[in-house]
Amino acid sequence: MFDILIQGLLLGGLYCLFALGQSLMFGVMRLTNTAQGDFIVLAAFGAIALASVVALHPALLALALAPVAFGVGYALQRHVLNATLGRDPLPSLVVTFGLAIVIQNGLLELFSEDPRSLEWGGLNTRSLQFGDGFALGVLPLVVLAIALAATAGLQWLFSRTALGRSFRAVSDDREIAELMGLNAKQVYALATGIAFVLILVAGVLQAMRTTVSPSDGPLLLLFAFEAVIIGGMGSFWGTFVGAMVLGITQQIGFRLDPGWGIWFGHLVFLAVLVVRPQGLFPKTRG
Repeated sequence: MFDILIQGLLLGGLYCLFALGQSLMFGVMRLTNTAQGDFIVLAAFGAIALASVVALHPALLALALAPVAFGVGYALQRHVLNATLGRDPLPSLVVTFGLAIVIQNGLLELFSEDPRSLEWGGLNTRSLQFGDGFALGVLPLVVLAIALAATAGLQWLFSRTALGRSFRAVSDDREIAELMGLNAKQVYALATGIAFVLILVAGVLQAMRTTVSPSDGPLLLLFAFEAVIIGGMGSFWGTFVGAMVLGITQQIGFRLDPGWGIWFGHLVFLAVLVVRPQGLFPKTRG
């Protein structure tokens, strides 16, 4: 049981990174990005393509691509997604769904359906030995540490900085925030830029952990969405806990039967929707 718990937490770290960008965009703009998974896959293939040209450590690859990811997110929100925001969520869902289709088909044209991965000195196969018969993978531990740092960093940004206060202001009441002098469209664009940097990190780590293919986006979106819903929409630590719950539940299912893992996660997601539809730790206003 201890082994299931540890492996579930490690898997949950990856799911947390899948979900944080989604949680940020919903928390600030009330926008559900249905292209989240496909953007993660796009980031993974971007890192793989860059690594084939320049031999860089994955951390340096992420740093090199971070300004590009931020710029893409900023421009996408400023020039496309801002026009879809309003009381009706349907326009943003349709637009991001269309983006998901474009990304998936574009990647298929460029890279084909062949799975690819990002290799760096066998890091994904290294492990640390703890006693007899118990070992933990180095890469999953790194992923969990990054997920913790990213969650804490976002919480600090929102709680302790002027930019975070701007995010909270436009999220709570856009009209009043604009009367106080904030440019809501620019604030939204900055939030999306940060979300896309998180998407980049998730994509690079996913490509290091396993193979990726252009059709993986919907499954990654599902994991991200379930983690956000279980934890509570717009709550960063709630998203972290939701990802941990999802990871542990899947590991229990995998232990019972290799085909039950993902199905067990879906069952917990549905149970949370029925019992506590607002999630375990929903964002509080004010």
